[in-house]
Formats: sequence, structure tokens, C-alpha cells
Amino acid sequence: MNKSKAIIAIIILIIDQITKSLMQINNANINIIEGFLKLKYYQNTGAAWSILEGYSTLLIVISVIILILLFNMMYSYEDNKINNISFGLLVGGILGNLADRIFCSFVRDFIAIKIFSYQFPVFNIADISIVIGVLLLVFSTIKGEIKNGNKGQGRALKNR
Repeated sequence: MNKSKAIIAIIILIIDQITKSLMQINNANINIIEGFLKLKYYQNTGAAWSILEGYSTLLIVISVIILILLFNMMYSYEDNKINNISFGLLVGGILGNLADRIFCSFVRDFIAIKIFSYQFPVFNIADISIVIGVLLLVFSTIKGEIKNGNKGQGRALKNR
């Protein structure tokens, strides 16, 4: 893992843990935009949409496996700004939620969004980082920024 990926991961981890701690300490319940955006502290013992609720050990194992896979994947992608940001966001986000699972036995969520009548699952900074990291990685893959002679495959697929 190069220096820029590590710095991004550490920054995300720190911001994630600070925001979660502030929300937990204050047991916050703040309406930012009435009927749309609310900051409300919530303890999630599962993953997104509370799937695998109560299976904290399994979720810890899955997180560690994904981190190992990510570290192996990093070396098959070009060393550029987009990929560094992508992997930094992914590692930082996964570590943020993993730290919660290990030290709290749950993930601390606090961002609640409601669009029309649909209430999205409550999430946190780590979750945002993971989603953005995945989207950037997909973009990079489609663009064809993979090493070992795979460069350009994404463009070739688009032209079919």
C-alpha cells in the first residue's frame, strides 16, 4: 500500500471514528432538512439493511477477508490518483466499520435520509467512503486501468 492510499485510509478512519463518537456521546437526534435528512444515533448489529443482524463475528471475518482481497487487488491496478483514492476510501471505510464491530460489537450509524416515503438504511462516513471507493474502482476498471497487459480492455468492451 503506497503512502497516498495509506494517508487517505487513515484520514477516513479518523473522521469516521470522531463523527461516530460525537454522535454516540451526544445521543444526537438532529433534523437537518425536515423530512429528508436527519442525524440520529443508531447501533447496527448487522450489515446494510440490518442483514446478518447478530452475526458480528461473521461480519468481522468477512471484513478481514475483503481487506486481504483488496490489498491483493491493489497491485493489479495502475498507480494513479483515481485508484489511490478508491483503495484509500475502501480501506479506510472498511477499517472504520471493522473497528466498531471489534470494539463496540455493533456499527455506529447516524445519517438518516428519507426520499418521499422511502427511508434509506441509516449509514455513516465509513459507508459513504466504501460506496464512493467502489464506484471509483468500477469506473477505473471500465476505463481499463488494470496492469499486466489488461490496460484498455474497458475501452475495448465499450466499443463492442
